[in-house]
Formats: sequence, C-alpha cells, structure tokens
Amino acid sequence: MKNNDVLESSILAAPEKLPLVAAETVKSWGRTLVIAPHADDESLGCGGAIALLRKFDCEAIILVLSDGTLSHPNSKKFPAAALRDLREKEILAALEILGVAAAEKTTFLRYRDRSVPNENSPEFADAVGICSRYLEKNQPATILLPWRRDPHPDHFASNQIIRAAKSQTGLTAKLLEYPIWLWELATGADAPQTNEARGWRLNIGSVARQKQRAIAAHQSQTTDLIDDDPEAFRLTPEILANFAGGWEIYLEEIDE
Repeated sequence: MKNNDVLESSILAAPEKLPLVAAETVKSWGRTLVIAPHADDESLGCGGAIALLRKFDCEAIILVLSDGTLSHPNSKKFPAAALRDLREKEILAALEILGVAAAEKTTFLRYRDRSVPNENSPEFADAVGICSRYLEKNQPATILLPWRRDPHPDHFASNQIIRAAKSQTGLTAKLLEYPIWLWELATGADAPQTNEARGWRLNIGSVARQKQRAIAAHQSQTTDLIDDDPEAFRLTPEILANFAGGWEIYLEEIDE
C-alpha cells in the first residue's frame, strides 16, 4: 500500500484495525449485485464476499460496465474485440471459481474502457436508464460498488451511474463500497472520511484461497499472456498484495 501518507487521516489509515465482522454477515445481504467497472474488479475487491455468498447459498449477480480493452492498447495478437472477448471469458472463469453460475448471472455493458459515462457526460442519462431497468428487473437487496472517489475514471463513473439509477427506481438496496485504486493512487481528496462513511472488514479467511484462484484466472492482467505490447497494464505483485489478506474492506454510508 503506497499511499499510507495520503490515507493517514482517513478511515483507511489503519485498515487492519477496522472492526472485523463475521463471514456469516453476508447471509443478511440477500440478493447481492456486484458492480465491476472492469473484469477483475469483482475478484480483487469482492471475491471473498462473492465466495461467501455462494457458500451460504445466497445469490450473487454481476454487472460489468467497461470492455477493458485499454489494458493492452497496442497488442496485434489481441486487438480490441479479441481482448474484450478474452477478458469476458476470464471473468466468467473467475466467477465459476467463486461459485457463481457465471453465464447466467453476469451482464456486460461494454462501455469503452476509461469512457464509462460520468455525470458530466452526454451519455450519462442513457447509462442511468439502462442500469435503472437492470435494477428494476433484478431487485438486488445489496449492491457492492467501487468507492465513490476511487481514483480511476471508470470507477467513480460506475458509482455515479448506480447511485443515480438507484434513486431513479426508488430501490432501497444497501450500498457497500469497496476500494481498489485508493491504495496505490489516492490523493487526499479521494480518501474516505469519518463524517461520510464507516469502514469495516469482512472475514474471508475461509474462502481466501478461492479468491486468489479467481484473481489468477484474469491471466491477461496478471501474467505475460499478452506479450506484444510494451505499454501494457499489469497487476504487479505489489498491487496484488493489497488484496491478498484474509479480509476485505467495505465502506458504508453513515446515514444508511
């Protein structure tokens, strides 16, 4: 975690000291929707929660917003359409490891990577409409989504879309936010503060190995599977270490 100095005044100053809640907590979540800006965010941020939901026979559904095609923008072996297809196969494999009948439970919106519409985009209203209809159809009781200021444009845009769609539908689902890029890229303005949320750790010890296997299923992001783009993105061991523990962090609004 490279941003301890940035996070030191926030909820995440000492993540290992946040309250630890039992794995069985997920039983109260009901049908749970996981919002993944990219294929791999579901495993990194929520892989343990997904595995626990399935362990306790609770339903998990997944909505993937972007096509993930900018992780290897210069690859000749995997041009955009092929890379999109590969990343979608990888998330389906990861979800199967976590216990989800992935093909039935996963929806892909395929917004261009790094161009998921945010509230200042002309496409935002249309994206909210699409997600509103999705929420109305699926009626989740709990939604796991990226932290509202997680420092990646697709992450905060995903949060904005889902919040607007939830408001539009009047859905009463609980929102639980998870951090991904806060650990590596946060500035002071990104960090969650005690006046806006409370943080806690979900004990995922019993499914931690499952989570790591799911992360590893995203081979295009964790290995040299695609080896013809010197500017490619890769989840380094240092980044992956942020998601290797026996717990996951969730942030819950104080007024919920």
